[in-house]
Parts: sequence; structure tokens; C-alpha cells
Amino acid sequence: MALGTSHRLQDGIEAVETMTRFALAILALASGVYTYLGVRSILDGSATAVFFAALIYSSAVSVAIYAFWTYMARFYPHVTGTGGRAAMLGVMALGCAMIIAMSSWLNAAALAGSAALEQHLAETLEDYTADLDQAHQNALAAQSLLPDIQRTQERFQRLADQERETGALTGTTGAGSVVQLLSQMASQLTELENGINASRERVTTLFDEGRKHLETMRTLVSAPGAINPRADQFAAEVVGLSGVITSLEQTSIAPSVKRAAEDLSLGFIAPVADGREADLATRQDQVMETIRSSVAAQSKVLSQAADQILERKPVAERRFVPLSSAEAVLRYAGDFIPSWAGAISIDILPAVLIFMLSIVHSTLRRQEQRLPFADRFTAAELLQALEVQREIQRHGVDLQTAVEAAEHTETADQSNVANFDLSGKGPRKGPPA
Repeated sequence: MALGTSHRLQDGIEAVETMTRFALAILALASGVYTYLGVRSILDGSATAVFFAALIYSSAVSVAIYAFWTYMARFYPHVTGTGGRAAMLGVMALGCAMIIAMSSWLNAAALAGSAALEQHLAETLEDYTADLDQAHQNALAAQSLLPDIQRTQERFQRLADQERETGALTGTTGAGSVVQLLSQMASQLTELENGINASRERVTTLFDEGRKHLETMRTLVSAPGAINPRADQFAAEVVGLSGVITSLEQTSIAPSVKRAAEDLSLGFIAPVADGREADLATRQDQVMETIRSSVAAQSKVLSQAADQILERKPVAERRFVPLSSAEAVLRYAGDFIPSWAGAISIDILPAVLIFMLSIVHSTLRRQEQRLPFADRFTAAELLQALEVQREIQRHGVDLQTAVEAAEHTETADQSNVANFDLSGKGPRKGPPA
């Protein structure tokens, strides 16, 4: 029963030998084709030079892969020693690493290069979208000061009107020094309010322009067709969007608000009391001093609020770096694990076939070792042994003496080769057909 199993295993090994060679050739060819596509995506130069360079490289890769796995399939299953097996496994691991380095990543670039470039463009789009939003928020931050400025301006204007009409502050109606000072403060705050409103219109215009760039970039990321032309147009849109973001950063009105707030107190110039009576002039001086204190307090509040806006983190400078398909596959390898698995499997699949052959050969050797000697001795080997016996007897050599001499020589020389003196005859031949 065991002998029949051994024969079937041996027949199976011989039957799949041609298929194994065919499979190795097809896998090597497939790897070469995808390597060719990957190499073309990273080479620069004329179309002819790129074609021949990629063709030569991919051909060398195909030959190297086929030769390596052919050698492994031929030798590894027949190495039985532990040290030899370990050495062959080390050679196999080194060869696999070299194949992945010279072929698999290029195969992955051919399989997933376009998708990886689209991934790169998509992530770049997200980054620039966040930058535009941040720049827009920084530019509009000064708008939060507008209600306080309007409220202070209205208060000064209301006090000026009340002083002019009813003398609410000095007790004397008319447009005197106090009315003039209050109107002056209200006018400065009105100018500051107009500046913030004008800045808001400019910020809105720039933000709308930036959104148009983003819409175009978003369309380029998801559009069908070749990726390289879309990437070039995407880079042009990035340049325009970067200019918009820079303009938004420079459009912030916060520095102007801070300077205007400081000018309210530092540049405060109170007019001389114009009251004809000493008592009125004294009341005017007291009111103008009160106004000075109020203006100083309001100036401090506005200046602190402007400082908080200026302390906001500015938009970091960003530069778009175009990538080749091979570089994109390496950078975003974690997002394309199936493509990497397919690319590597094309190159490493022969290792599975070799391990299968190794297991079959190992099983065959174990079964043959358990067989009786008579079952392991084939008819051809029997005929060869009989031919050797007849040849020895024809030359007058005693077989028993020759065996004893061979055993003695083996013991003395520690050699596994018996030296039979066959009177200068050459190596023995098999039985005639």
C-alpha cells in the first residue's frame, strides 16, 4: 500500500513539472508587465527612451524572478539537512526581499497608482479647505468688536445731542466745547466702524473666490480620466487658492482696530472750555475730564480685544508637492493594502508551490525509508547489480574479497566511496537495452 502511494506521489511530481515551469513563467511575465507600467510612471525623458528603459528593466525583472524561483524549485525540496534547509530559507527570504524591492512596489504603483494620486489630491484638498476656513475666521474676528464700537459711538453721539439740546452734562444748552469733544469721539468711532464694514466686504469677496477654487479642485479630484492632467490643473488651482489665503491673512482689520483704540486715548485732545462765565468753564472742564476717563477706559477695552484677535494662530504656510504614482503608493500604503497584497502575491506565490513540492518530496522520502529493501530495489537497479557482478567475475575478481577490501578501505579513509580495481576500466554502464 505504501509502495503504491509512493509511486502515485512520484508520478504526481513528474506530472506537475511542466505545469510548474509554465506557472513560474506566467507569473514572472505578469510581474514584468506591471513592473513596466510602474517604471514608465516614474521615468522622465523622451517617449522612446522611457519605453526602452522600462522594457529593459521589466525584462530583467521577469528573468530574475523566473530564474530565482526555478533554482529554488529545483534545489530546495531535495535539501534534507537542518543546516541546509535553514540556509536555503535564508536565501529565499533574501530573494523575496529583493523581489519586493525591485518589482512589487512598482506592481503596486501600476495597480493603485491613480487611486493613490487621487488620495493625495483629496487629502491636500481637505488641508486647504481647513486653511481657507481658518483664514476666513481670522479675518472676520475683528467683526466681533463692531457691536461694542457701535454702542460706544451711539453713546457719545447721544450725549452730544443731549448736551446741545438740554445741557444734560453742563447744565447749559448749546454747542460748546463739550458737544464738540463728544462729536469728535463719535466721529472717530464712526470711521472705525466704517473701516470694519469695508473689511467685511473685502473678506467676503476673497472667501467667495477661495470657495470657487475649492469647488474646481474638488471636481478635479473626482473627475474621470487620466490623473496626470488633473493633477497639473489641481496644482494651478492650489497656487490661486494660496494667494487668496494670503490675502485673507493680510485683510484682517484687527491691527487697525488696535491702533485706532490706542489713538482714542493717546491722541485725546480736549478743547479749551469756551464758557464765558467762570462757573460754566469749570463745569465744562469737569465734564471733559470725565469724557477723557471714559475714552481711556473704552480704548483699553478695545485694545485688549484687538490683542486677543491678534494672538489667534495664523494659517501655517503650506506647499503642495506633486507626487508620482509610485511615491503616492508608498506614502499612502496603508490605504491600499489589497493592492499591495496583490502586487506582492504575484511575485511570492511561487514560494507556495515550492513548499508544496518540498512537503511531497519529504513525505516520499519518509515512505521509502519505511519500505523493506526488496520493495525499494527496482528492476533496473537489479539488472545493473547483476551486470556489475558478471563484469567482476569475468575479470577474475573474487566478489567476497572485493567487498572486504572495500570495507577495509572505507574504515581506513573514512570515505563513502569504494575503490574497486576493475583493471583500468571506465565507469560502469547500465544493462543493454
